[in-house]
Amino acid sequence: MAERIMPNRLDRGFQKYQSEFEEKALQVLRSGWYVLGNEVKSFEEEFASYVGTKHCVGLASGLDALWIAFRVLGIGAGDEVIVQGNTYIASVMGITINGATPVFVEPDEYFNIDASKIEGKITDKTKAILVVHLYGQASNMQPIVELCKKYNLKLVEDCAQAHGAEWNGKQVGTFGDIGCFSFYPSKNLGAFGDAGAITTDDDALADAVRVFRNYGSEKRYYNKVVGANSRLDEIQAGLLRVRLKHLDELTLEKKRLCDRYLNEIRNDKVKLPITREGATHIWHQFVIKSDSRDELAEYLEGKGIGTIIHYPIPPHLSEAYGYLELKEGALPITEKYAKSVLSIPLYNGMTKEEQSYVIKAINEF
Repeated sequence: MAERIMPNRLDRGFQKYQSEFEEKALQVLRSGWYVLGNEVKSFEEEFASYVGTKHCVGLASGLDALWIAFRVLGIGAGDEVIVQGNTYIASVMGITINGATPVFVEPDEYFNIDASKIEGKITDKTKAILVVHLYGQASNMQPIVELCKKYNLKLVEDCAQAHGAEWNGKQVGTFGDIGCFSFYPSKNLGAFGDAGAITTDDDALADAVRVFRNYGSEKRYYNKVVGANSRLDEIQAGLLRVRLKHLDELTLEKKRLCDRYLNEIRNDKVKLPITREGATHIWHQFVIKSDSRDELAEYLEGKGIGTIIHYPIPPHLSEAYGYLELKEGALPITEKYAKSVLSIPLYNGMTKEEQSYVIKAINEF
């Protein structure tokens, strides 16, 4: 291929519906209303309806959704929250920004939290379980919901990579007390800048998040709590409404691309991702594993194919969490994944030729 194949391309997703995006942006610019207006309200209603919750509250980012979720649930210093080891560090930051302690559980073969290993980590300090639907596949929710009932724990879902994924026919973001979403541009439902949201069926929690996102104020200049400035802005909300209308067809396109990868990549040095029975996968990333990961990535780069490692340093080994005093070897499965996972090119608008080139290159490695 003459042109380098990037691991992700956002311009193609824009070009697909360019006139709609441009029309919406101009509409918002001309409206003269840019913060907490009709676009945000409409997006919140439309996304809640899409996911299947009573409420959606738009926020400035996915990280804000996570830390504000734990804040409004009253989880903080002295409390423990169970989370998988192999997640993006933002999941863990949502816990620790509030002063709570993350307790890590190893992942299963589907890259999600191993539900069978959670109960052994529950102590009298455990207040919540944070489930991350990693790479776009819904987690094994039934046993986790049962554990939360049994031990009276809060359940928060990190759905940042899994908009529309389902577990036994029910969408992620509807199982827990709160679902947290990111609309970062690379996500399947991506904005054109930072954006996020919380979903919930709990009226009081939704109200608390609405107050908190706006300086802790229900009515201007009357502040109930010390809040944050974390509002989804009108332009992003408007553009998200455009993409939401097309989300199912965008997801289907990615699924077709991934079906082709699954059917045509044939190399003993490469382990393909698998989907759990009962779960659906929206394919935020197509993540392969290889014991020769670094050599493979270098080889593909030499052929003009970009790849990304999600994620090379597990949170428990990052400098940021050095204070937890977890050393290498603490989470062997998580650490093995960090050394062997590789995300190969995947994006809406990927051409047949581009994909054929990637498949051929991997098969020849």
